[in-house]
Amino acid sequence: MTYSKLGDSKIIVDHTGVPEALRKTGAGLALAERMVADMRAEGWGVIALCPFVKAQARRHPEWADVIE
Repeated sequence: MTYSKLGDSKIIVDHTGVPEALRKTGAGLALAERMVADMRAEGWGVIALCPFVKAQARRHPEWADVIE
């Protein structure tokens, strides 16, 4: 997952990559879930430019407190 820091309390996630061998294993979702948990714990917000994270955020409305 690549991201850029935006100010003191927000990041922009622009890419999530999973090696071919790990595709279809839930690795990408696990990475996104960990990012959400970490950002929530730190009180940070996320702007999701990454199509994968955007799609997962639509499937997980409980992430709305973290992901814009």
